Amino acid sequence: MKKLIIILIGLSTLCFSQKKISKSHPETNLTCKTCHSCEVPTRQDPCLNACPRASMVTVYQSAEQTKNVVTLGDISKKYEPVIFQHRIHAEMAEMSGGCATCHHYNTSGPIQPCKNCHLLNRKRDDISKPDLEAAYHRQCITCHREWSHQNSCVSCHALKNTTQTASQLKAAQTLETKTHPKLVEPKKLVFETNDKDGRLVTFYHDEHINIFGAKCINCHQQQNCSMCHDKDKVSSINSPEGMPVKIQKSKSEHHKPCFACHQNDDCSLCHQQKIAGPFNHEIRTGWALNRFHEKLSCTKCHGTTYKFVKLDNNCVSCHKDWKVGSFNHQITGLKLDENHVEVDCADCHANKDFSKTPVCTNCHDDKSFPKDRPGKLVSSVQTKTMKSVK
Repeated sequence: MKKLIIILIGLSTLCFSQKKISKSHPETNLTCKTCHSCEVPTRQDPCLNACPRASMVTVYQSAEQTKNVVTLGDISKKYEPVIFQHRIHAEMAEMSGGCATCHHYNTSGPIQPCKNCHLLNRKRDDISKPDLEAAYHRQCITCHREWSHQNSCVSCHALKNTTQTASQLKAAQTLETKTHPKLVEPKKLVFETNDKDGRLVTFYHDEHINIFGAKCINCHQQQNCSMCHDKDKVSSINSPEGMPVKIQKSKSEHHKPCFACHQNDDCSLCHQQKIAGPFNHEIRTGWALNRFHEKLSCTKCHGTTYKFVKLDNNCVSCHKDWKVGSFNHQITGLKLDENHVEVDCADCHANKDFSKTPVCTNCHDDKSFPKDRPGKLVSSVQTKTMKSVK
């Protein structure tokens, strides 16, 4: 009985001596929708939302600004230090999450090495943060297992006092000048499918980036080398250096990134019998952009990037705060005279519908627009100048 009391006291001391006790999901304010965008996440399709920690990262570097090779030897006991091809991994990471893939809490800069946050000591108070060895393996092992189809430690680690040490050093010297082949962003991709009603799918890659504001990670999230290449299948025709051949994606894999925005759209939007033209605002939305809107960025009206929603075409949806004196009418190409400069917008633009021809009958019985104008036209040069000033 005395031994049992001592054991219980020891256990209670161990529990309450921790600085932080991690809570399970039901005990937190989190809901499934905090991390997952779909109703039933699975291992194959977790439907993960963008992690909020990505917005914390304020320091970015291109792959060219990083070191070619980094030696990781802080935890080496049984093995020689690991020769890590940092620049090649940085170049590959640009397709998905960039620097934040590994340096995920780098808020103030310069970019911190892993050991600045992850301790060498495995006996730590906060068990929610892995130690350095666990952090390395969590970042590396999944991709390398899928890529090499093996789980051997010596694929990265060389045992001390073996011939592997010399070969690893030789490999490190080779890697000093080696880089990943440049990823060329395509302008347009045309896919030929088995769909009888719409055999061709035209994907304008440049539009999704430059117009809609999509980031690489929006479509290429949770991808690694094995998603595009299989090490066991090497092409001898187009790969003189023995590069792995590209994997053919399944129908669901092709649709997955598109359905993030187009899940509720009709199939014929993408699947057509001919190569589709680029994005046309009038055809796609039913509302043609006039000279005042065609140069605006999408976010100016839609207020967000990537996933746009349909807007109300009524002018006052956006232009509801125009008041006398707050708008320079000369931008429209018509400079108001002194008799009209103080007139309210609604006196000429009925219901503040600026898309329709202005009327004069609210104040004048004998005048009409455009025969009678409340000012004078200005040249197109002046108008463009005023727009740039605005």
